[in-house]
Amino acid sequence: MRPVSVLARFSSVREATQLLVADLGVEDMVVQTMPDVSPTKWHLAHTSWFWETFLLRPYSQGYQEFSSEFNYLFNSYYNGIGARHARHERGFLSRPTLDRVLAYRAHVDDAMACLLSIDHGVENTAILELVDLGLAHEEQHQELILTDIKHVLSRHPFAPKAHPAPKVDPGEADDGPCGWVEFDGGTVEIGTGDGRFHFDNEGPRHQVILTPFALADRLVSNRDYLEFIEDGGYRMAGLWLSDGWARVEAEGWTSPLYWHEGDEGWETFTLHGQQSLDLDAPVTHLSYYEASAFAEWSGARLPDEREWELGASTRRSVDGRFCTPGRSAHPGATPMHRNSGAGLRQMFGDVWEWTRSAYLPYPRFRPAPGAVGEYNGKFMCGQFVLRGGSCATAPGHVRTTYRNFFPPEARWQFSGLRLAKDI
Repeated sequence: MRPVSVLARFSSVREATQLLVADLGVEDMVVQTMPDVSPTKWHLAHTSWFWETFLLRPYSQGYQEFSSEFNYLFNSYYNGIGARHARHERGFLSRPTLDRVLAYRAHVDDAMACLLSIDHGVENTAILELVDLGLAHEEQHQELILTDIKHVLSRHPFAPKAHPAPKVDPGEADDGPCGWVEFDGGTVEIGTGDGRFHFDNEGPRHQVILTPFALADRLVSNRDYLEFIEDGGYRMAGLWLSDGWARVEAEGWTSPLYWHEGDEGWETFTLHGQQSLDLDAPVTHLSYYEASAFAEWSGARLPDEREWELGASTRRSVDGRFCTPGRSAHPGATPMHRNSGAGLRQMFGDVWEWTRSAYLPYPRFRPAPGAVGEYNGKFMCGQFVLRGGSCATAPGHVRTTYRNFFPPEARWQFSGLRLAKDI
């Protein structure tokens, strides 16, 4: 089972979560802002609950649970496991304390170290597959910790910083119009087909037929989106899907989430505090409805997720800005093209890119048996696919086949867009 390397990977990811929380300094916040946001303390406990539930209880003989209450408090959405605390009530959990949650993490880590140091014979493959899933799951929650605490801090009257902005050389910014990269389409293969780890919704690999299309060579910038606002984009009902226009009217949307028009121009709230809007940075914190309306206003459209994957796999960019120590926790300015025909930029690590594709199963998809099969499959209704990863995504976590998904009204994630068109 390669116990040393597996245990090292487990320890590395768990330590990364602890360091992230320590860097933010927001461990024990109890707050309720909106139903999608969970306190940092809850994320710390839930990721330990995952290891306990899917690995320690089934495979560790004699494992003693830390608390009989935690299975109820920190189950996220697994109906097969049992009853659970309501998501929208997580922000009111004053107990357990942070110290008790950290003791729970230490208890689970010690038990996992024992489990991963033993050769389990015929069960090795099943354990390794669950370890891979658990590592990816924890990396997802590292990202959620950042996006959730950003929303929490944004509600504070004095816009506190989660951590100071590092000094990053932005290089030369591209403030010109986007270019286009054309693709012939045809019969192409989509989805994962190798033996490396992937979420179940990334497969099976299958063929699709694409008509010729083009993708914008960069993300839509704040400068681009500000033109949409100033042209009355939030007042033109004809640009919007019906449900989207209802949201605009009901919630009074006039700009992306976290934007604020101050005395000296537009500002935006970031994990580094309130900042002047960087016009050359990718626009972020858009709903699907806003992305779709902007694409309509631009005379273009959103990409199909299969178009995006083809583009990313054939002309992959390496200029993304993942949130690692010393790098910004906010997307930076669009880099200049250095060479003619350089292809697509900002495909990974700036913002999650909305596609026009509904989140649906691939042909021949079957969820895994048991409660772990609830991880992705049961959400394949009423949501849209996003691709590419954001500045808050764990380094190395994103790949060309990764399918993120959110309901069309979601705005608190680092979500933006790239335009597409038919040719």
